[in-house]
Amino acid sequence: MTGHILQPMFNPRGVAIFGASERKGAVGTMVLANLVDAGFKGAIVPVNPKYTQVQGLPCVPDLLHLDQPVDLAVIATPSVSVPGILRQCGMAGVKSAVILSAGFGEGGEADRSDGKRLMRESLELAQQFGMRLMGPNCLGLMRPSIGLNATFSHNQAFPGKLALVSQSGALVTAVLDWAQSRGVGFSAIASTGDAADLDFGDLLDYLALDTQTTGILLYIEGIKDARHFLSGLRAAARMKPVIVLKSARHAAGSKAAATHTGALIGADDVFDAALTRAGVVRVERITQWFSAAQILASSLSLRGDQLLILTNGGGPGVMATDRAADLNVPLAKLSDGTVTALNAALPATWSHGNPMDIIGDATAERYDTALRLSLADPGVDMIIVMLTPQAMTDPTACAQAVIDVVNSQTGYKKPVLACWMGEKLVNEARDMFDAANIPQFRSPETAVEALSYLLAHRRNRQVLMQTPGPALAEKYPDVAGARMILAAARSAGRKVLTTRESKAILNAFHIPTTQTILARDADEAMLAAESLGFPVALKISAPTLTHKTDVGGVRLNVRSVQTTRQQAQEMLDRVRAQHPEAQIEGITVERMAEVGHARELLLGVTRDPVFGPVIAFGMGGIAVEVLRDRALALPPLNGLLIDRLIAQTHAARMLGPFRDEPAVDRKSLDQILMRVSELVCELPEVAGIDINPLLAGEFSVVAVDARIELTERMPIQDPYAHLAIHPYPASFQREIVLDNGQVIKVRPIRPEDAEIEQCFVRGLSEETRYFRFMRMLNELTPEMLVRFTQIDYDREMAFIALYTPEDGEAVEVGVTRYSLEPDGESAEFALVVADEWHGRGLGSHLLEMLIDYARQRGVRYLFGDVLLQNEPMRQLAARTGFSEQVLESDKDAIRISRRL
Repeated sequence: MTGHILQPMFNPRGVAIFGASERKGAVGTMVLANLVDAGFKGAIVPVNPKYTQVQGLPCVPDLLHLDQPVDLAVIATPSVSVPGILRQCGMAGVKSAVILSAGFGEGGEADRSDGKRLMRESLELAQQFGMRLMGPNCLGLMRPSIGLNATFSHNQAFPGKLALVSQSGALVTAVLDWAQSRGVGFSAIASTGDAADLDFGDLLDYLALDTQTTGILLYIEGIKDARHFLSGLRAAARMKPVIVLKSARHAAGSKAAATHTGALIGADDVFDAALTRAGVVRVERITQWFSAAQILASSLSLRGDQLLILTNGGGPGVMATDRAADLNVPLAKLSDGTVTALNAALPATWSHGNPMDIIGDATAERYDTALRLSLADPGVDMIIVMLTPQAMTDPTACAQAVIDVVNSQTGYKKPVLACWMGEKLVNEARDMFDAANIPQFRSPETAVEALSYLLAHRRNRQVLMQTPGPALAEKYPDVAGARMILAAARSAGRKVLTTRESKAILNAFHIPTTQTILARDADEAMLAAESLGFPVALKISAPTLTHKTDVGGVRLNVRSVQTTRQQAQEMLDRVRAQHPEAQIEGITVERMAEVGHARELLLGVTRDPVFGPVIAFGMGGIAVEVLRDRALALPPLNGLLIDRLIAQTHAARMLGPFRDEPAVDRKSLDQILMRVSELVCELPEVAGIDINPLLAGEFSVVAVDARIELTERMPIQDPYAHLAIHPYPASFQREIVLDNGQVIKVRPIRPEDAEIEQCFVRGLSEETRYFRFMRMLNELTPEMLVRFTQIDYDREMAFIALYTPEDGEAVEVGVTRYSLEPDGESAEFALVVADEWHGRGLGSHLLEMLIDYARQRGVRYLFGDVLLQNEPMRQLAARTGFSEQVLESDKDAIRISRRL
């Protein structure tokens, strides 16, 4: 695979600073000084026509006659000059730029149009020359390991393994100041600013594969492209922990919604649901963010979740225990053997459990013994060691004992965190822990919280690894019929469907509903009730009246013809009198649902302006806004995601048996949730759904009332553009017949294919593996296996070919894949076929299928690097329309490419 497009930005051979000067306090002056002070070993080129020398370095007026390699330009000049500078950089072959300048439309009305014009020109030039831009209006970029500090911050960062990406430059400076005092280092620091070009998605995509980065911190104020953001976030979180701090949790701009579902959901709730789906961890306070930074910087890993709290004070132990309970961090149970050993070594008054209180006069030797025995207990996965500076305790000696025990661990090292409480008496101990790279915290609560972030990451990976659900289940819905109903409503000038239309849409997706008849007047209502059978429900039919109960438009358990006529007439008269402006179609008559010991639930969909459709589930009925019991998830869903969605609600406790109530039909409930997920995936014109109540009982689950609202505009051509997460493309499964008549199934890869993918690679000959990976490789590393099987269907695709013998299970016999480049138009591909299947036409079938899919996804250029001696691949590429070109960077390989 070729290097990442952001490699020149994060690892430049040379840096040009436009606006470099000697003027005190100028941004260009600080950037140049920072770059020199950080010890950047590449070329440093000040660019300013006013100087011939700046800060002791030769200064050039432009880059047109440059004789040094420059990959990164840092621009600290007025905004009006930026387009010209970018043109100059493009002509000089510079592939990346950091625009520190402001003045691109972020100010008042007077300069907004000119600023936007300048930004538009800058982006067009960047695209013309294949250049990527960070900013504008940003703090800059750091890569401490190579001495790259292209910022105007007053801080220098230590090298480390933690990456920081922030929309706020001010927050970056605060983090750097904190990190310097703690000795925390960074692999990369990026301030995105206005993110006109590079945004979170691009940077996360790079950091996901960056070998220097083991953990990522994000500070987010807003998201522009949800699909791109989640795509990069999911890619990064598959490889390493990601901790997010987001501001504006209570956005004043959140508008009240007309539906029950919309009334329950705020923008921050949706953001939480998106982060959960991405497998990352969110913190709410900057202090928690710092705690997360410290734990990530230590590169700790967890193999279990059982926590032991070791302390010399009972109170702090209880505090830690309480916080662990708050955060669902389970406490370890000491084995009998460990307890016996501790009894022999500790005072008789020790706590004999967890928290392990080794008494206030604990010595360094006592800490040593207790910690060693605890680490040896197989039931203990992680430990927080705490100390309060009591009269008989030496905090420094105890800290050294803890450090010695931690460093003596061999093989896998269980995480150990320190919490030395106090100030003056424990400052030296804290410095010792920092120097030993042992995370240390000032309070029991923050120590437990820090470990909870690692645990949350471990748990969230289970969600992250879920395939984003098939677009269609085995029993296909009538999508075409549903679209005709929606089109008819839109043609009639309506955005809100009637109850009957809404239920028809649900029925098209096999969601059970109560049978409904529309009656124009009280007499028709009487006839409809007699036809359906009693008891019935009467509901006003008026699309503009959202909440029928609030206007007196619902009557339940009507049990006779006479009562039906009377109730229907009263309802019509009352609603017409109170709402003369409403267009009333009549009354819907429904047979009362009989599901057996019913629970009233809410199932809804709303459209978030950033993340698109969001599914809500919780307790329903008329008090839904008062109860406010709901959980959210982004579609598409699958079984595990549905289980987690339901488990987050109070309603989950009512679904099982309690008192004399039997359990609800959970299988039917799960199926309906899956069908609603299908509906919103396949019908992008649906803006909102309200199913309230959804009656769930022991015999069945049925949608009693439904309301569907349409989007303002017709959706664009891409059928899944409205989704933040691309669904599993089940429709691209194929059966192909090889030249010898064998039938092969080809389908998109799934995460659960990891085992057969590994077996496939192991079964390849040494030569075939070398041809595919261009290096000696016996099997896929865990990281490679994750990358190859847990793919993002929006920007990559992998088709695997499966052969199922008559007497065995399916085996993988070939795979082809592509990965979209950050330019969004070109993609790198690869293909490999099992040795024993060579010469049967399988490679041609796979490559043609990949080309067809890539073309449909808007890929314009497909390329791949092939070893010169890989003659079979070169011949296949030639037959399929690929051309060859020599690679200057690698004399042993060529690049094959094709315009699609």
